[in-house]
Amino acid sequence: MARRSTRRRPSSSAPLTLPAELPDGPVPIDTGTAEVIRDPDFPQRVTLHVNGVPSSSLDLADPGFLDFEYMQQMAAFVALLPPGPLRVLHLGAAGSAFARHVEHERPGSRQLGVDLDARLLELVREWFALPRSPLLRLRADDAGRTLASARDESYDVVVRDVFAGDRTPAHLVGTGFAAEAHRVLRPGGILLVNCADKPPLTTARREVASLARAFGPDAAASGRLAAVAEPAILKGRRYGNLVLAAVRELPEDPSAGRPGEEPHGTTPGAAQEAVQAPTGPADDVVRPDLRDARLGRALRTLAVPATLLVGDDATAFAGTAAPLETPAA
Repeated sequence: MARRSTRRRPSSSAPLTLPAELPDGPVPIDTGTAEVIRDPDFPQRVTLHVNGVPSSSLDLADPGFLDFEYMQQMAAFVALLPPGPLRVLHLGAAGSAFARHVEHERPGSRQLGVDLDARLLELVREWFALPRSPLLRLRADDAGRTLASARDESYDVVVRDVFAGDRTPAHLVGTGFAAEAHRVLRPGGILLVNCADKPPLTTARREVASLARAFGPDAAASGRLAAVAEPAILKGRRYGNLVLAAVRELPEDPSAGRPGEEPHGTTPGAAQEAVQAPTGPADDVVRPDLRDARLGRALRTLAVPATLLVGDDATAFAGTAAPLETPAA
C-alpha cells in the first residue's frame, strides 16, 4: 500500500474548487468497486480507493499536489529531464494524480494513461479535474498490450504503476518488459517503476537486475540505473514501495552496445498511437545523470526523506540476484 507524506496545509492563495458531487460510498466499476473518500482535515483532498485499496490521492484545488511518497520520489527523477513539455506513458492510470502533476509542472505535455478498467476511467473524468485530450488521453486496455503497440523512441517517460492486489502482473515485470520500455523511450528518456516489496526485498533486487540487463551492462556505472526508498524499507524493516529508475542511453554512450533484446520495428497497432517519436538532431538530446547531486538532495529533503542508491550502490543492491524473465504473451 502506498504511504502518504506528512500532511501540509494548502496554500491560502489556492482557489477552493470542489466538484458539485462526489459519490457517497462504493461505486461499481468493471473490476470491482471504486470509492472516493474525502480528507476530514482538508475537504478538497480526496483518495480514490479501488477495491478497498488506496489507489490515488488528489487535491482538487491543486493539480501539482502529490500525496503518496513514491510519487514524490518519481517527481524528483522527472525534474532532471530538460525543461519543457514531455511525452509520458502511464501504465496504470487510476485517478491520474501523477499525470495531473506532470501537466501542472510542464504545461503542454502529451500523456497517455492506461488502465484495464474502462468504467473507472469514465468516472475519474467525471469526478476529478483532469487535463483533457490531447493533453491527457485515457485508454482502457491492458498495459502490456499498449506498451507493445507503442512506436520506437516515442516517449520521454514511461511510468509503471500497475497492481493486481499487492503484486504487479507478471507480464509487466522482468527483462522482456524492461526491453519493451527501453524500446519506446527516446534516448535520454527514463523508465520509472513502482515496486512494492517486503524484506528481504528479493523482488526489488531482481527487478533492478532485470533493468540492468535491458538497459545495458554499463547502466549502473554510467548513472543510468537507480533505486530509491525510505531507509527503513531499504534496511529490510518493513514492507513498502521502492522507485526504480532506468535511463535509455544516448547513441554515443559507452553503454550503447545492444542492451537487452534486439530492437524491433513498428507494430501493427502503432498507427493508433497519437504520440509521435521526437525529431531533431541527436546533439540536442541531454541524458539525465542519476548521480546528479540535485537528485539526491531533492530526495533527502522530502517530507519523508528517501535514500538514493545509484552507481556502485545500485549494483550492490542487486547483488547476485537473477533477472526476472517476463512470461511469453
